[in-house]
Amino acid sequence: MTCKHPLVSVIISSYNHEQYIEECILSVVNQSYPNIELIVVDDGSKDNTAKKIEVLQEKYGFSFHAQENQGLAKTLNSCIARANGEFVAPFGSDDVMLPERLATQVEYMHGKPEVGVCAGNIEQIDSGGNPLPKRNKNRPFRRLDFEDIFCAKKDGAPAPTLLFRKDILLSVGGFDPQIEIEDLPILLKITKAGYFVDVLQETLAKYRVHETNTYKNRRLMIDSVLKTYRQFEDHPSYPEACAKYINSMFVKCAKNDKALAKELLKQIPLRCWTSKTLKGFMRLSF
Repeated sequence: MTCKHPLVSVIISSYNHEQYIEECILSVVNQSYPNIELIVVDDGSKDNTAKKIEVLQEKYGFSFHAQENQGLAKTLNSCIARANGEFVAPFGSDDVMLPERLATQVEYMHGKPEVGVCAGNIEQIDSGGNPLPKRNKNRPFRRLDFEDIFCAKKDGAPAPTLLFRKDILLSVGGFDPQIEIEDLPILLKITKAGYFVDVLQETLAKYRVHETNTYKNRRLMIDSVLKTYRQFEDHPSYPEACAKYINSMFVKCAKNDKALAKELLKQIPLRCWTSKTLKGFMRLSF
Protein backbone atom coordinates (compact mmCIF):
# COMPACT_ATOMS: atom_id res chain seq x y z
CA MET A 1 0.00 0.00 0.00
CA THR A 2 2.68 2.51 1.04
CA CYS A 3 4.90 1.78 -1.98
CA LYS A 4 2.22 1.62 -4.67
CA HIS A 5 -0.12 4.16 -3.11
CA PRO A 6 1.91 6.71 -1.13
CA LEU A 7 -0.03 8.53 1.56
CA VAL A 8 -1.71 11.78 0.50
CA SER A 9 -2.55 14.31 3.23
CA VAL A 10 -5.57 16.41 2.27
CA ILE A 11 -5.86 19.60 4.35
CA ILE A 12 -9.12 21.51 4.56
CA SER A 13 -9.13 24.82 6.42
CA SER A 14 -12.71 26.03 6.71
CA TYR A 15 -14.12 29.45 7.52
CA ASN A 16 -17.87 30.18 7.43
CA HIS A 17 -18.71 27.56 4.81
CA GLU A 18 -21.48 25.66 6.56
CA GLN A 19 -23.50 25.36 3.34
CA TYR A 20 -20.57 23.83 1.42
CA ILE A 21 -18.42 21.91 3.91
CA GLU A 22 -20.30 18.60 3.81
CA GLU A 23 -20.07 18.26 0.04
CA CYS A 24 -16.40 19.22 0.19
CA ILE A 25 -15.49 16.62 2.83
CA LEU A 26 -17.54 13.87 1.20
CA SER A 27 -15.74 14.51 -2.10
CA VAL A 28 -12.47 13.67 -0.31
CA VAL A 29 -13.86 10.69 1.59
CA ASN A 30 -15.23 9.27 -1.67
CA GLN A 31 -11.98 9.51 -3.65
CA SER A 32 -11.07 6.35 -5.56
CA TYR A 33 -7.51 6.69 -4.24
CA PRO A 34 -7.12 4.27 -1.29
CA ASN A 35 -4.51 5.95 0.94
CA ILE A 36 -5.65 9.35 2.21
CA GLU A 37 -5.10 11.20 5.48
CA LEU A 38 -7.74 13.91 5.89
CA ILE A 39 -6.98 16.82 8.22
CA VAL A 40 -9.76 19.37 8.76
CA VAL A 41 -9.46 22.62 10.71
CA ASP A 42 -12.21 25.11 11.43
CA ASP A 43 -10.47 28.48 11.51
CA GLY A 44 -12.79 30.40 13.84
CA SER A 45 -16.03 30.18 11.86
CA LYS A 46 -18.93 32.29 13.12
CA ASP A 47 -21.59 30.00 11.63
CA ASN A 48 -22.36 26.28 12.15
CA THR A 49 -19.41 24.98 10.11
CA ALA A 50 -17.67 23.38 13.11
CA LYS A 51 -20.82 21.52 14.20
CA LYS A 52 -21.31 20.11 10.71
CA ILE A 53 -17.68 18.97 10.62
CA GLU A 54 -18.04 17.28 14.02
CA VAL A 55 -20.96 15.18 12.74
CA LEU A 56 -18.93 14.07 9.72
CA GLN A 57 -15.85 13.44 11.85
CA GLU A 58 -17.76 11.05 14.09
CA LYS A 59 -18.83 9.07 11.03
CA TYR A 60 -15.59 9.04 9.01
CA GLY A 61 -12.91 9.37 11.67
CA PHE A 62 -10.69 12.03 10.11
CA SER A 63 -8.58 14.47 12.12
CA PHE A 64 -10.50 17.59 13.18
CA HIS A 65 -9.49 20.64 15.18
CA ALA A 66 -11.36 23.91 15.86
CA GLN A 67 -9.31 27.02 16.61
CA GLU A 68 -9.47 30.78 16.89
CA ASN A 69 -8.99 32.45 13.51
CA GLN A 70 -5.32 32.34 12.44
CA GLY A 71 -5.55 32.82 8.70
CA LEU A 72 -5.13 30.29 5.92
CA ALA A 73 -1.34 30.25 5.45
CA LYS A 74 -0.56 29.84 9.15
CA THR A 75 -3.19 27.11 9.48
CA LEU A 76 -1.86 25.24 6.46
CA ASN A 77 1.70 25.36 7.79
CA SER A 78 0.68 23.93 11.16
CA CYS A 79 -1.25 21.14 9.44
CA ILE A 80 1.62 20.34 7.09
CA ALA A 81 3.97 20.06 10.09
CA ARG A 82 1.90 17.19 11.48
CA ALA A 83 0.86 15.64 8.17
CA ASN A 84 2.28 12.19 7.44
CA GLY A 85 1.77 12.12 3.68
CA GLU A 86 4.39 12.08 0.96
CA PHE A 87 2.03 14.41 -0.89
CA VAL A 88 -0.04 17.32 0.45
CA ALA A 89 -3.25 18.64 -1.08
CA PRO A 90 -4.58 21.87 0.51
CA PHE A 91 -8.24 22.12 -0.48
CA GLY A 92 -10.84 24.89 -0.22
CA SER A 93 -13.81 24.10 2.01
CA ASP A 94 -16.25 25.38 -0.63
CA ASP A 95 -14.84 23.30 -3.51
CA VAL A 96 -15.43 19.72 -4.68
CA MET A 97 -12.91 17.04 -5.74
CA LEU A 98 -13.83 14.81 -8.65
CA PRO A 99 -13.58 11.10 -7.67
CA GLU A 100 -10.43 10.25 -9.68
CA ARG A 101 -8.52 13.41 -8.82
CA LEU A 102 -5.89 12.12 -6.40
CA ALA A 103 -5.44 8.79 -8.18
CA THR A 104 -4.76 10.64 -11.45
CA GLN A 105 -2.25 13.02 -9.90
CA VAL A 106 -0.30 10.49 -7.83
CA GLU A 107 0.02 8.19 -10.83
CA TYR A 108 1.27 11.07 -12.96
CA MET A 109 3.89 12.19 -10.43
CA HIS A 110 5.37 8.71 -10.07
CA GLY A 111 8.91 8.72 -11.45
CA LYS A 112 8.94 12.49 -12.08
CA PRO A 113 11.06 13.99 -9.27
CA GLU A 114 11.43 17.22 -11.24
CA VAL A 115 7.71 17.90 -10.78
CA GLY A 116 7.21 19.64 -7.44
CA VAL A 117 3.52 20.34 -7.94
CA CYS A 118 0.82 18.68 -10.02
CA ALA A 119 -2.43 20.43 -10.90
CA GLY A 120 -5.27 20.08 -13.38
CA ASN A 121 -8.19 21.86 -14.91
CA ILE A 122 -11.32 22.91 -13.01
CA GLU A 123 -15.03 23.17 -13.68
CA GLN A 124 -16.52 26.35 -12.28
CA ILE A 125 -19.90 26.04 -10.55
CA ASP A 126 -22.25 28.49 -8.84
CA SER A 127 -23.22 28.50 -5.17
CA GLY A 128 -25.86 25.84 -5.85
CA GLY A 129 -23.45 23.52 -7.67
CA ASN A 130 -24.65 24.32 -11.19
CA PRO A 131 -22.01 24.49 -13.95
CA LEU A 132 -21.06 27.89 -15.39
CA PRO A 133 -20.44 26.97 -19.05
CA LYS A 134 -19.18 30.40 -20.13
CA ARG A 135 -16.41 30.26 -17.52
CA ASN A 136 -15.19 26.75 -18.31
CA LYS A 137 -12.47 26.09 -20.86
CA ASN A 138 -10.73 22.85 -21.78
CA ARG A 139 -7.12 24.01 -21.43
CA PRO A 140 -4.32 21.71 -22.67
CA PHE A 141 -1.48 20.23 -20.62
CA ARG A 142 1.18 22.74 -19.68
CA ARG A 143 4.47 22.65 -17.79
CA LEU A 144 5.18 25.81 -15.83
CA ASP A 145 8.56 27.10 -14.73
CA PHE A 146 9.33 30.27 -12.78
CA GLU A 147 9.27 32.52 -15.85
CA ASP A 148 5.92 31.13 -16.98
CA ILE A 149 4.30 32.00 -13.65
CA PHE A 150 6.11 35.23 -12.78
CA CYS A 151 5.63 36.75 -16.23
CA ALA A 152 2.20 35.13 -16.80
CA LYS A 153 3.38 33.53 -20.05
CA LYS A 154 0.98 30.57 -19.74
CA ASP A 155 -2.32 29.83 -18.05
CA GLY A 156 -1.70 29.24 -14.36
CA ALA A 157 -2.33 26.26 -12.09
CA PRO A 158 -5.83 26.30 -10.53
CA ALA A 159 -5.53 26.42 -6.74
CA PRO A 160 -8.24 23.78 -6.03
CA THR A 161 -6.14 21.15 -7.82
CA LEU A 162 -2.66 21.69 -6.35
CA LEU A 163 -0.87 18.56 -5.14
CA PHE A 164 2.56 19.19 -3.56
CA ARG A 165 5.47 16.96 -2.72
CA LYS A 166 5.68 17.54 1.02
CA ASP A 167 9.48 17.51 1.20
CA ILE A 168 9.71 20.24 -1.45
CA LEU A 169 7.00 22.27 0.23
CA LEU A 170 8.97 22.18 3.49
CA SER A 171 12.31 22.86 1.79
CA VAL A 172 11.10 26.27 0.53
CA GLY A 173 9.66 27.25 3.91
CA GLY A 174 5.97 26.49 3.39
CA PHE A 175 3.26 29.11 2.90
CA ASP A 176 3.89 32.78 3.65
CA PRO A 177 1.66 34.03 6.53
CA GLN A 178 2.40 37.63 5.54
CA ILE A 179 0.55 37.27 2.22
CA GLU A 180 -3.18 36.53 2.22
CA ILE A 181 -3.30 34.92 -1.22
CA GLU A 182 -1.36 31.74 -0.61
CA ASP A 183 -0.99 29.93 -3.95
CA LEU A 184 1.06 32.38 -6.05
CA PRO A 185 3.92 32.86 -3.52
CA ILE A 186 4.39 29.14 -2.92
CA LEU A 187 4.35 28.27 -6.63
CA LEU A 188 6.94 30.95 -7.34
CA LYS A 189 9.18 29.72 -4.51
CA ILE A 190 8.97 26.11 -5.70
CA THR A 191 9.67 26.92 -9.35
CA LYS A 192 12.44 29.34 -8.31
CA ALA A 193 14.03 26.35 -6.55
CA GLY A 194 14.16 24.55 -9.92
CA TYR A 195 11.04 22.39 -9.88
CA PHE A 196 8.16 22.36 -12.36
CA VAL A 197 4.42 22.74 -11.94
CA ASP A 198 2.69 20.37 -14.35
CA VAL A 199 -0.97 21.12 -15.10
CA LEU A 200 -2.83 18.13 -16.50
CA GLN A 201 -5.53 18.44 -19.14
CA GLU A 202 -7.97 16.43 -17.02
CA THR A 203 -10.61 18.28 -14.99
CA LEU A 204 -9.90 17.39 -11.36
CA ALA A 205 -12.10 19.63 -9.22
CA LYS A 206 -15.11 21.92 -9.14
CA TYR A 207 -14.41 25.51 -8.13
CA ARG A 208 -17.38 27.22 -6.52
CA VAL A 209 -18.06 30.82 -7.51
CA HIS A 210 -20.01 32.77 -4.87
CA GLU A 211 -20.19 36.16 -3.20
CA THR A 212 -17.40 35.60 -0.67
CA ASN A 213 -14.70 34.29 -3.03
CA THR A 214 -11.38 35.88 -2.12
CA TYR A 215 -10.62 36.86 -5.72
CA LYS A 216 -13.64 39.20 -5.69
CA ASN A 217 -11.82 41.40 -3.18
CA ARG A 218 -9.76 43.09 -5.86
CA ARG A 219 -7.83 45.41 -3.59
CA LEU A 220 -6.74 42.43 -1.48
CA MET A 221 -5.78 40.49 -4.59
CA ILE A 222 -3.75 43.35 -6.03
CA ASP A 223 -1.94 44.08 -2.77
CA SER A 224 -1.12 40.38 -2.27
CA VAL A 225 0.16 39.81 -5.80
CA LEU A 226 2.33 42.94 -5.82
CA LYS A 227 3.69 42.07 -2.38
CA THR A 228 4.56 38.64 -3.77
CA TYR A 229 6.29 40.14 -6.80
CA ARG A 230 8.39 42.39 -4.55
CA GLN A 231 10.04 39.27 -3.15
CA PHE A 232 11.58 38.86 -6.60
CA GLU A 233 12.31 42.50 -7.42
CA ASP A 234 15.89 41.64 -8.35
CA HIS A 235 14.56 39.64 -11.31
CA PRO A 236 15.15 41.41 -14.67
CA SER A 237 11.48 41.06 -15.61
CA TYR A 238 10.15 42.51 -12.34
CA PRO A 239 8.98 45.90 -13.77
CA GLU A 240 7.31 44.25 -16.76
CA ALA A 241 5.66 41.56 -14.64
CA CYS A 242 4.17 44.19 -12.32
CA ALA A 243 3.01 46.35 -15.20
CA LYS A 244 1.41 43.39 -16.96
CA TYR A 245 -0.51 42.42 -13.85
CA ILE A 246 -1.60 45.99 -13.09
CA ASN A 247 -2.76 46.39 -16.69
CA SER A 248 -4.84 43.24 -16.39
CA MET A 249 -6.48 44.39 -13.15
CA PHE A 250 -6.94 47.94 -14.46
CA VAL A 251 -9.12 46.80 -17.35
CA LYS A 252 -11.23 44.70 -14.97
CA CYS A 253 -11.64 47.44 -12.37
CA ALA A 254 -12.42 50.11 -14.96
CA LYS A 255 -15.80 48.47 -15.53
CA ASN A 256 -17.17 48.55 -11.99
CA ASP A 257 -14.60 50.02 -9.58
CA LYS A 258 -13.52 53.28 -11.14
CA ALA A 259 -11.84 54.62 -8.01
CA LEU A 260 -9.49 51.63 -7.82
CA ALA A 261 -9.00 51.74 -11.59
CA LYS A 262 -7.77 55.34 -11.37
CA GLU A 263 -5.27 54.33 -8.69
CA LEU A 264 -3.98 51.53 -10.91
CA LEU A 265 -3.71 53.71 -14.01
CA LYS A 266 -1.31 56.02 -12.15
CA GLN A 267 0.97 53.01 -11.54
CA ILE A 268 1.33 52.06 -15.21
CA PRO A 269 4.31 53.76 -16.93
CA LEU A 270 3.54 55.09 -20.40
CA ARG A 271 6.08 52.70 -21.90
CA CYS A 272 4.05 49.80 -20.46
CA TRP A 273 0.70 50.87 -21.92
CA THR A 274 -0.90 48.08 -23.98
CA SER A 275 -4.20 47.43 -25.72
CA LYS A 276 -5.57 46.48 -22.29
CA THR A 277 -4.61 49.89 -20.95
CA LEU A 278 -6.44 51.58 -23.80
CA LYS A 279 -9.47 49.34 -23.32
CA GLY A 280 -9.54 50.17 -19.62
CA PHE A 281 -9.07 53.85 -20.34
CA MET A 282 -12.07 53.80 -22.67
CA ARG A 283 -14.17 52.04 -20.03
CA LEU A 284 -13.07 54.55 -17.43
CA SER A 285 -13.89 57.52 -19.67
CA PHE A 286 -17.25 56.41 -21.04
